[in-house]
Amino acid sequence: MAGRLQDKVCVVTGSASGIGASSAHLFAAEGATVVGIDLDAEQAVGALTIAANVADEEQVRSALAEAREQFGRIDVLMNNAGINPTDDGSVLNTDLEAWQRVQDVNLRSVFLCCKHGIPHLLDVGGGSVINVASFVATTGAAVSQISYTASKGGVLALSRELGVEFADRGVRVNALCPGPVNTPLLKELFSKDPDRAAKRLVHIPMGRFGEPEEIAKAALFLATDDSSFVTASTFLVDGGLSAAYLTPVQVD
Repeated sequence: MAGRLQDKVCVVTGSASGIGASSAHLFAAEGATVVGIDLDAEQAVGALTIAANVADEEQVRSALAEAREQFGRIDVLMNNAGINPTDDGSVLNTDLEAWQRVQDVNLRSVFLCCKHGIPHLLDVGGGSVINVASFVATTGAAVSQISYTASKGGVLALSRELGVEFADRGVRVNALCPGPVNTPLLKELFSKDPDRAAKRLVHIPMGRFGEPEEIAKAALFLATDDSSFVTASTFLVDGGLSAAYLTPVQVD
């Protein structure tokens, strides 16, 4: 039986680990030809993997052109690459270099991938763009991460605008907003600052972090025709976190 993405070409950025890798594996299992774009092409998941810095316009343009040249089309664009470094904290102590580094990887890259990716989708009559934002774009974070939160808010607003702009041209654009997910980024946070990690966990009604595979299943829904009437949406997959009212917990 054909999969839900049979004969589709899906480009996934940040496919070397975490949500990106899980999504790439799931898309492939559903019949897609996956192109994985990552700084670490050797670890990236995909039938074709391309090493690229997604904050660099020429590298983005070139990578997407290579995907199109190799497979003749692009149907799904999942802009997932992102960082959440420990030197991004309160506005009072985050320096400008840290602020800009996060903005470049998390927001500039989504702009560039949409700018140079959406024309490929238009050429084949439409498709789906999935921009990975975060629940913090809607609620703010329990732990200060000023540039990360601002960047994901930008991804959310950008996705809404593009979803409206291209709705009548066959291209759907949605912001996928995970809650805290058990990825290498979060594991690094646990190892470096377990108190901050614990503060994140206490706010989740389900009492656990999400798994990359759970977010990948949400991405699959947005990638397929199952979501044919869904665009410009804030697609929250956060274990109830953004809907909960919880008393703030102080962690010294």
